[in-house]
Amino acid sequence: MCDNMDATAEVSQENGFTGESSAVRIQERLQKRHQERIEDAERRREAKESQSVAEEKGDYFFSTFNRERESIEELLSSCSGADKATLTQKLEEATAKTLQLQKFLSDSTLFLKQYDLRQAQAALQKLQTSLAEVREERLPKKKFAFKARTKATEKASTLVTDAPKPAVGSASTEVDGSALSVKCGFSNMNDVSLTKTAEEIQKQDVLLSHLTNCKVHLFGSPSTLHLKHIDRCEILCGPVSSSVFIDECKNSTLAFPCQQLRTHNTTDTQVYLHVTSRAIIEDCRGVSFAPFSWSYPTLEEDFAVSGLDQNLNNWDQVDDFNWLAAGTPSPNWTVIPEADRKTNWDS
Repeated sequence: MCDNMDATAEVSQENGFTGESSAVRIQERLQKRHQERIEDAERRREAKESQSVAEEKGDYFFSTFNRERESIEELLSSCSGADKATLTQKLEEATAKTLQLQKFLSDSTLFLKQYDLRQAQAALQKLQTSLAEVREERLPKKKFAFKARTKATEKASTLVTDAPKPAVGSASTEVDGSALSVKCGFSNMNDVSLTKTAEEIQKQDVLLSHLTNCKVHLFGSPSTLHLKHIDRCEILCGPVSSSVFIDECKNSTLAFPCQQLRTHNTTDTQVYLHVTSRAIIEDCRGVSFAPFSWSYPTLEEDFAVSGLDQNLNNWDQVDDFNWLAAGTPSPNWTVIPEADRKTNWDS
């Protein structure tokens, strides 16, 4: 009888331990589920806040971008009927505002959706086109007649008897989809060395087109520089007061300071650059950059004429309009390693 009571007590004690252990396990599961619910709620809250922040950034970007764009458009509209001094001041202000707007867009690419980015880029491009049209219409460049041809031009004409004469004097050439009034430049030439002096350029628009295996030196300060259909050339240019436009360039070496650079359809080309805004490439491959290093005796004077800031050089700040992956470098351009950079421009 005593043995049976002792056994029952032992079983009851064991069952008690078993019940206690089960209760602990249930309590642990309940705590784990509660913690998981808390963590899940925290993740949802953070995601919602992140989305809200992104939306707020997008709203801020577009409100600021559209306000600045409308301000520039109003400036351009007010140019009609203004005297030359006022017109010049308004265009300078519009140019500065447009460059600031371009930088604002470039700095905002990390959080903009691809569609929104394309819309903003298109609006900026339209604004830049309007600015260029107003400047061309209201402040046309004075015509310039050369008194004498340069020795380089005479040599080129002698060497390339079958090629058309270089684009000197007034002409009309199709560039970037619109007619460019060409007052200075070279076109349709092969295997020659070409030079323009500061006196010949005199802040004109310069066009170099359809050049193959040529070496070109442009001294002075052009207003704009257009390069189109360039193959296996070395082109060195003094400070360009506004923009450099490049299209269909390959296997070449270029060097110039400028305010803005836009490069399209270009491959396997080195650019030694001084730029005070940000360089833009589109539909390019194998383009590489290094700081501008060409020098000549009157370079300092030409910088002063151009109005460019010698202390501000964004040569390695390049925006690729075909590469929108945030945080990942574009594969279409690189920095030229210091050991591989060209230092002797006289050879």
